[in-house]
Amino acid sequence: MKIHIAPSRLISDIQREFNEEFPFLKLEFFRNGITGVEKSVSANRLQGSLPVGFGQPIKIEGDLVFSESTKVRELENDLREGFHLNAQVFRRSGNIWLETTMTDKWTLKQQNEHGKEISGGDVERES
Repeated sequence: MKIHIAPSRLISDIQREFNEEFPFLKLEFFRNGITGVEKSVSANRLQGSLPVGFGQPIKIEGDLVFSESTKVRELENDLREGFHLNAQVFRRSGNIWLETTMTDKWTLKQQNEHGKEISGGDVERES
């Protein structure tokens, strides 16, 4: 799988492409410099209507390449190291989204399947 990352692309476009591959997972992007507990505070989350390069001192364009066997930790690191993007994968659990920090050693496939199992297999697309 491949998602093209470019400073002018909207965050929502990246999120949609990722969610098409993994319907029980989503990517959230946060202001750089925010880590740990601070990262998950919604005030630090970047809105989908913003371009990926918003507030980025270094703007990088390229392809994010991953597979269902990619671990969450690896995907987040690839975004941070390769594109200077601070991202977090979330997993659907019923009607809520949970951070995958405790299970970031799991593959994207494992996370998605667990989300499907917990959510009863139903996917409700967010607008």
